[in-house]
Amino acid sequence: MAETSETKGIQRMLIGHGALLLIVAGMQGFGFLFFLKGRIELRQIPWEIDYQLPGTYDAWRMAHMEGITNGLLLWLTAAILPLMPFETKGKRRLAYAMLVITWTIVIASALDPIFPDSRGLEFGGPITNQFAFFLFYIGVGGAMIVPALIAWKCLRPQK
Repeated sequence: MAETSETKGIQRMLIGHGALLLIVAGMQGFGFLFFLKGRIELRQIPWEIDYQLPGTYDAWRMAHMEGITNGLLLWLTAAILPLMPFETKGKRRLAYAMLVITWTIVIASALDPIFPDSRGLEFGGPITNQFAFFLFYIGVGGAMIVPALIAWKCLRPQK
C-alpha cells in the first residue's frame, strides 16, 4: 500500500507522542536519581533540598523504564505503519489505540513511586491505587487486543 500524506501525518503524531513519553521518562529519571541520592540536588545548581522522595527502587525504575519503552514503542509503530495491511482509517485507529495504551501504562506506573500502595495490581486500597488499576486495565487490555488484531490481519490469507 502506498504511503499517503495522511499516513505520514499519523506517523508524525506517533513520533511526537513518543518524544513526549521519552521526556516524561527523563523527568521520572530525575525522580529516580533524587530518590537514590536521598536529596534533591544537581551539581550545576548551587543548592540542595534534603528530602527523601517517597517510593521504592523498583517503583522508580519501573516508572522510568515504562516511559522509555512506550516512547520507543510509538516510534517503532510509526516506522512500520506503512507496512500494516490496513486502509488509512485502520492505521489511524491503530495509532490512536497505541496512544491510549502507551499513555495509560506510563501514567499508571508513575503513580506507584509517588503514592504509597498504588501499584495498581488489584482493585482496592487508596484511590490512587484504584486509578492505577483502571489505567493498567485499559492499557494492558489494549496491549493484548491490538497485537492480536494485527496478527489476524497480517497472517490471514490475502484475497
